[in-house]
Amino acid sequence: MRVDGRRPNELRLVEIETGYLKTAEGSALITVGNTQVLCAASVESSTPAFLRNTGKGWVTAEYSMLPRATSTRTAREVTRGRPSGRTHEIQRMIGRSLRSICDMQALGERSIIIDCDVLQADGGTRVASITGAYVALALAVKQMVNYKMIQKSPLIGSVAAISVGMLHGEALLDLCYEEDSRAEVDANIVMTDGGRFVEFQATAENKSFDDEQMILMMALARDGIAHLIELQKRVIEAA
Repeated sequence: MRVDGRRPNELRLVEIETGYLKTAEGSALITVGNTQVLCAASVESSTPAFLRNTGKGWVTAEYSMLPRATSTRTAREVTRGRPSGRTHEIQRMIGRSLRSICDMQALGERSIIIDCDVLQADGGTRVASITGAYVALALAVKQMVNYKMIQKSPLIGSVAAISVGMLHGEALLDLCYEEDSRAEVDANIVMTDGGRFVEFQATAENKSFDDEQMILMMALARDGIAHLIELQKRVIEAA
């Protein structure tokens, strides 16, 4: 029995509230168990220098965690003068995930920036950020099409992410913090609605793993992500 009573292949309760911020072109508050991330998409009429005059746009992300998102206060990164290596890594992961399902030519020379702010952390903040960020991005694109800023949606699919791991030799889906902190293997997996991998980060924290365990974790992730993508679809259509 898991610490919260779930089965090994069971997700935590997932809820996505759209339109949480009235000022953003697209926004979503995603809640996964006790983890909460607010995702907001902003459309800007400019691109990074390396894309100027190419006719292509850009999708990127920023990630941060509120000081009391965790059980003890974490100092704001602005007080340190720069983002941590972990923040850089997560921001790049979110951006790569979103760009994998976006046609930059169809977006035109503009940027969409997704801000992912962790309000409460209980494991899986980066994967929750990716899943929520896609919803915010899709809503921003929907507004752009409605306002005739672009002729068609640049989205060529959808993307979601989930954590999996090995604890006491058993493969588990969607680890909470208590499980994640004790896991022998910790993995973050990002997939498209077409069943293709965007990212597969697997790390042996306390014990190495074999092919059979990799396959078990992969199967759990596929099922979990399929459920998340279906939820994304429903909330976007309803928005």
